[in-house]
Amino acid sequence: MPRKLESETIGMLLNDVSRLLRGAFDRKVNAMQLGITPGEARTLIQVATTEGIKQAEIATRMGIEPMTLSAYLDRLEALGLVARVPDPADRRAKNVVVSDRADALIDEMMAGLREMMGAYTEGLGEGGLELLRGNLRILRDNLRRLDPCLAGKESNRDKGAAE
Repeated sequence: MPRKLESETIGMLLNDVSRLLRGAFDRKVNAMQLGITPGEARTLIQVATTEGIKQAEIATRMGIEPMTLSAYLDRLEALGLVARVPDPADRRAKNVVVSDRADALIDEMMAGLREMMGAYTEGLGEGGLELLRGNLRILRDNLRRLDPCLAGKESNRDKGAAE
């Protein structure tokens, strides 16, 4: 007889919340009619948050294949929203930066996403939100520190980045 596993573990809850938020994000971006896809929107947010990092690191952070990211970046670059620039430390590598042209789009997108998250976090209060952020940071930092598969693949560049 199959064993029923606990569905309220931290991992299961985080997975469920992540899945639900991703779907809500996709629907919100589509509803906002920004002229970019949800994948491109996620990419633009990641570039704006961690500006100047290599494409490979962006793909790792987003949990997508480098070729998928490359397609998103190609489209964002064609729209004039991002640029690939040579990495001063490694001339073979390209870093990705946000263009000034992206500022208004990012502001509009983030306003809509803040509104969405405000609705989803209703009832937590400011203290509850800060507690949740702090606990998630601890979990993230512990994973980065203790998981040997993450060693050297992610930097702490996004510490303190807007959430």
